[in-house]
Amino acid sequence: MSDTTTRGPVSPGTAPPDGSQPELNDLTALPTADQIAPQGPTVLHHLAFMTGDELCIPIFKRLRQDGTLYPVDAAQRQSDDARGGQSQDTTSIGRDPIERDPIGRDPFERDKALKIYRTMLFTRVLDERMLAAQRQGRLSFYMQCTGEEATVIGSAAALEDDDMIMAQYREQGALAWRGFSCDEFMNQMFGNERDYGKGRQMPIHYGSRDLHYMTISSPLATQIPQATGYAYGQKLAGKGQCTITIFGEGAASEGDFHAALNMASVHRVPCIFLCRNNGYAISTPSCEQFAADGIAPRAFGYHMQSIRVDGNDVIAVYEATMAARKIAVETHQPVLIEAMTYRLAAHSSSDDPSGYRSKKEEAIWRDKDPILRMRNWLEAQGWWSEEEEKATGDQLRREVLESMKRAEKLAPPALDTLITDVYDTPTPLLKQQLEYVKQHIRKYPHAYPKGAASMGFTAQELEDSRKAHQERLQRMQSPKPVEDHQSVESHQPVDGGQTS
Repeated sequence: MSDTTTRGPVSPGTAPPDGSQPELNDLTALPTADQIAPQGPTVLHHLAFMTGDELCIPIFKRLRQDGTLYPVDAAQRQSDDARGGQSQDTTSIGRDPIERDPIGRDPFERDKALKIYRTMLFTRVLDERMLAAQRQGRLSFYMQCTGEEATVIGSAAALEDDDMIMAQYREQGALAWRGFSCDEFMNQMFGNERDYGKGRQMPIHYGSRDLHYMTISSPLATQIPQATGYAYGQKLAGKGQCTITIFGEGAASEGDFHAALNMASVHRVPCIFLCRNNGYAISTPSCEQFAADGIAPRAFGYHMQSIRVDGNDVIAVYEATMAARKIAVETHQPVLIEAMTYRLAAHSSSDDPSGYRSKKEEAIWRDKDPILRMRNWLEAQGWWSEEEEKATGDQLRREVLESMKRAEKLAPPALDTLITDVYDTPTPLLKQQLEYVKQHIRKYPHAYPKGAASMGFTAQELEDSRKAHQERLQRMQSPKPVEDHQSVESHQPVDGGQTS
């Protein structure tokens, strides 16, 4: 250390490293400088600005694309050997290191590995079929998870079933992992009478109270601070549960992200913040979103543990999330995970990615397909075969198509449910507004086929209304008859034909 440096105090307010929480009404309980950093922070007597380039965030990988595992790092192997096969988590940034299994162990047992892979296949098939349905006009909107299955499903598999998941809108694989059936997916997307949301949400806004999966909300990043608050409740309940919130790197540009991380760190809540860095916020590439080294370093501004992981490596995602959960639940510390992946599909069914990225770029990432990577690993274990791949794919495609046909035939929710679930008893104003809606539908039933059907209109009545409407339009558009000007007496100018 330079002889121009000394040690000095730090500002109060940082949570003590032993995990205790000071009473908010007792300022004397705030941590001291020695509690935060035993030797105190470095104090300089000359100007020295920092850019953050001094810190390089590594990326955690376990599985190669060919299905083989990366060798254990030499330093990690020596550490494991010295401890007899057990090591401490060296990813901690000075806060409560935790014991974990050596990294050379087998990542999954056979049954869990196969369930993860089948869930990945189901998600890919669901995406393909439902995008096709949207193109056929059978569905209004869809968003695919294609290319990000390892991040979504690998993280969900590492959680306990009663941990809360607060997702963004591309995490259907996490819900499928927990047992959301194909029929339940379809009922939501078609908004029929069996939809838990009663047809009020646009497609892909799933949710399940039983499966601890918070209903998707359209506004970007709102689930992130909500996750902090929910995790604080879990901490108070003391049942050993945590919350994971999943979002894209574009959502990390919202103020909600920063507010959530700050609150989570200050109140030491068991929350995992999982960022799917898929390279694009709709059409805006990462290089135009932020100048720093991605999302992972932002955790350090809130004194939070962080890790960057290969998001196409399902084993790495699983192990990182499992370790993060251990930190969150056992030490009441939030963790930020940045999963580096790629959105192989368009942002949504309304997007055309050819306008902002090249086919060559997409081809590079298709070679890194996370499903192919895991399949290669399963085959290397002797747990999967070409025959099983074909049979499973055919079975899943039949399941999705048959489920879609069933959902399309179901009636829409009753129109009266439009005003329920807000007040215990609908107010007079809501009832009046509902009656206005019904009057409008009775006048134009063809324009609101689902609402009209819920009011008892038959298919023939809808067709008659449509034809009557077309006839009215034709009458309105037909030219008016020209008047016979011959019968109109012509008037000559009074000045003998001269005009002024």
